[in-house]
Amino acid sequence: MSKVLVNLEHISKSYDGQMVLDDLNLYIRENEFLTLLGPSGCGKTTTLRILGGFEQPDTGRVIFEDQDITTLPANKRQLNTVFQKYALFTHMTIAENIAFGLKIKNKSKSYIDDKIKYALKLVNLDGYEKRMPDSLSGGQQQRIAIARAIVNEPKLLLLDEPLGALDLKLRQDMQYELIRLKNELGITFIYVTHDQEEALTMSDTIVVMNQGYIQQIGTPENIYNEPENAFVADFIGDSNIIGATMIEDKLVEILGTRFACVDVGFGQNKPVDVVIRPEDVELVDESEGTITGVVSHLIFKGVHYEMEVQAAGFEWLVHSTRMFPVGTPVGIKVDPFNIQIMNKPESEDEEAAKIDE
Repeated sequence: MSKVLVNLEHISKSYDGQMVLDDLNLYIRENEFLTLLGPSGCGKTTTLRILGGFEQPDTGRVIFEDQDITTLPANKRQLNTVFQKYALFTHMTIAENIAFGLKIKNKSKSYIDDKIKYALKLVNLDGYEKRMPDSLSGGQQQRIAIARAIVNEPKLLLLDEPLGALDLKLRQDMQYELIRLKNELGITFIYVTHDQEEALTMSDTIVVMNQGYIQQIGTPENIYNEPENAFVADFIGDSNIIGATMIEDKLVEILGTRFACVDVGFGQNKPVDVVIRPEDVELVDESEGTITGVVSHLIFKGVHYEMEVQAAGFEWLVHSTRMFPVGTPVGIKVDPFNIQIMNKPESEDEEAAKIDE
């Protein structure tokens, strides 16, 4: 297991009396691609800014390689930040932009020239030294911003929604570029996004945040397949989230019908939330279904059909490669392994409260 590079201990931060981070604890390992994911206002960018030294926490400590750097200024930290707005110097050439940080460190001209060539090669823009930023596309400018950050050989690269301004195809290309760079350079990446697909594609570890609390930490597969609460299930991909009753271990009653499941330890006749992903809802002949319904909506999405099925008073979202026309009576089956049981929160406050690691 890689060693821990950064520890955020009991970090709290509020603005104008409004709590943005509430006793946040998080550690980041060396060479990890960790993504902070959540809706606007959840505290992810504030966490990044505290890490980068652009904000001071009200309480708590930032530990970097066993050193307390909580009050260390941003320019003294062994890290670099890439922002959504590329912040390139428009009056400087690409080479001068990339060399900026190295010149401040008084590196020799030959060292700087080597580093510029190396960084441009890494981001697939060799030969662009003499170009000006405004002659480049958005994707190229973002790659220069990344090149400028990596020539300083930071141990940690902070990326604040760096692909947000790019179009979809370019964004996907850049996602693969960033994964490649991380693997080649051995730098730890901390990435902020509200784009679930981006987080699932790129991360080793995802930290899902809401209202200043960490809701769940895990691998992309773990977060998607085993969400710890309804917020995570709803935020990561599409979900059918249904109030249900846990009759006993491995048996749950959903919308008045009993389904076999694999979860245990929830007690008997306990109210729970059930998550069933749309791709895990199997549409079959009426006679074969655990419950029956009627297709009420149909969209072709390319790789699958997206359907809504009215069944037992609930609108089920279904993704299937088989097409059932609107108005078709269908049966619904779900494999026991694909029924995810979660405890119901007792109150709205608990719904936002953190899940301890």
